[in-house]
Amino acid sequence: MCGIAGILALGSSRIEPGVVTAMSDAIAHRGPDGSGAFEDGPVALGHKRLAIIDLTDAAAQPMRNEDGNLRLVFNGEIYNFQELRKELEAAGHSFASHSDAEVILHGYEEWGESCLTRLNGMFAFALWDAQARSLFLARDRYGIKPLYYAFLGGQFVFGSEQKALRAHPSFKAELDHAALYEYFTFQNIFTDRTLLSGVRLFPAGCWARVSAGEPTQTLRPVRFWDFAFSEPDNPASEEEYLEELDRLFRQAVKRQLVSDVAVGSYLSGGMDSGSITAIAASELPYLSTFTCGFDLRTATGLELSFDERQNAEFMSYVFKTEHYEMVLKGGDMERVLPTLAWHLEEPRVGQSYPNFYAAKLASKFVKVCLSGAGGDELFGGYPWRYYRSVSSADFESYIDNYYAFWQRLVPNTTLRKMFAPIGDEVADVWTRDIFAGVFSDHPKSVTCPEDCINLSLYFEAKTFLHGLLVVEDKLSMAHGLETRVPFLDNDLVDFAMKVPVNLKLRNLAEVVRLNENEPGNKTANYYQRTGDGKILLRKAMERYIPAEVVRAAKQGFSAPDASWFRGDSIDYVRDTLTVEGAAIYELMDRRVVSETIDEHLEGKQNHRLLIWSLLNTEWWLRQNLGSA
Repeated sequence: MCGIAGILALGSSRIEPGVVTAMSDAIAHRGPDGSGAFEDGPVALGHKRLAIIDLTDAAAQPMRNEDGNLRLVFNGEIYNFQELRKELEAAGHSFASHSDAEVILHGYEEWGESCLTRLNGMFAFALWDAQARSLFLARDRYGIKPLYYAFLGGQFVFGSEQKALRAHPSFKAELDHAALYEYFTFQNIFTDRTLLSGVRLFPAGCWARVSAGEPTQTLRPVRFWDFAFSEPDNPASEEEYLEELDRLFRQAVKRQLVSDVAVGSYLSGGMDSGSITAIAASELPYLSTFTCGFDLRTATGLELSFDERQNAEFMSYVFKTEHYEMVLKGGDMERVLPTLAWHLEEPRVGQSYPNFYAAKLASKFVKVCLSGAGGDELFGGYPWRYYRSVSSADFESYIDNYYAFWQRLVPNTTLRKMFAPIGDEVADVWTRDIFAGVFSDHPKSVTCPEDCINLSLYFEAKTFLHGLLVVEDKLSMAHGLETRVPFLDNDLVDFAMKVPVNLKLRNLAEVVRLNENEPGNKTANYYQRTGDGKILLRKAMERYIPAEVVRAAKQGFSAPDASWFRGDSIDYVRDTLTVEGAAIYELMDRRVVSETIDEHLEGKQNHRLLIWSLLNTEWWLRQNLGSA
């Protein structure tokens, strides 16, 4: 796990000495264990190392092959590297280290870009081919590891974080208004845009080549993998699915325990992290677990159920882990928000500051931590969402139904009014088209309710899960911590995509209407009524974790912010968002925003997601554009 950065000169441009070092220094928090740089003619590569596998200098990067023709900078972990190494050694390749990075070098020599289909893990890397005078870039199937790029001053530049690109002397910080508009529709960015104009996020599951000397200003990624949820033509019995899920899940967790440093696990109190902890604890003689809870003395309503420490403590007792906890209270959000915004780089998905604190806690004891991310998206953990579109007659009606639900922050009727000050800049942004564009490479046939569910699973894996992964990477690496996600093991994902919908959800005919912004635990209400979601996974995990955890309602990792914004943090919200000099009002209509905030503070509506997003955006503007 590391931070990478690089430059490739295009046309007649020249790379100034030391620039790539400055770029990698900007992301030094990602790799506190070492650094390296390679500069030769049109290319410069930088690396910051977090040493996890092969702690010796032999595994330092940028890494070269035997004749020095290839140079690699790599961020991630390849869990099947030992099997691939044996195959490559049998083909005549010799290794100078015991690292997984070197497997990528020799794998590329042997198989070219098709090596990507053999890698089981998380990765973002760049490989310079001196003979071809080209740079090869790739990002893992699911987007676990981020990779940003831009064309600056006649050069192609890239890095693990946007901070690396900002350190290039030709960089100029400007806001991408279309990306901001997209974010305030979905509380996410579905395209490859970022809030920094000209900076793009390299797409997951793709590779690309850029050649030195060519004055290109575009990148054409090639997809090597995509999600493909579908109904099996000849489904097996439920018992066969259970046995295969059990085998693949155990295999996935065991694979991701490979490490030369201590491995721990998050233990939220829920089924997914609990199941991972159960397997890991049975394989390791000593496992540390970490939980972040919430002080609920000022919480109200169903937010009183948001603290899951009791379940986590119980599972720690059952699995005999060394358990550590951190308790957040009203006020901790405002204390950390400036630092959080700097590491996060731009707001995405939900309230992520509890994740920042959880990573901070874990990093004091381990360098690697297992996470339960992905279980919901693969096995149907959000039925109240999918059911919004289950009765769609065709693809276009599906888009209409699901798009209406996924306007998570501001509905279209209000959005234009809110962004009136920049109306001209976003006049051509049609968020429904952005939503439908997620399916540009996906079959669009809808012939039965199961097709609608599989479309929704695809959509959320490509957007919501991807956003969670980007956030998790930034917030864990802020503390020099590697987060691993066993549910995103290749074999387990391939299996999950072919599990019949009726083993994930119950009654597709029952559409339950729920408000995503409803105060409290909406998922508890839903589960108590239907017992729905992740049916196969729940049955499989009964073998490992207490029954009361398996049968419990899904509880998202969220603080009681609806209550805190009206109570402990009410002055902070007002002082940050309603003051005369707030930066957001250079972009948004003050009256519309103020009325929306007041609705929440007065208890008329729950706008917790929007207030969180406004706070994040305010800090982003201050830190990136020098506003206010």
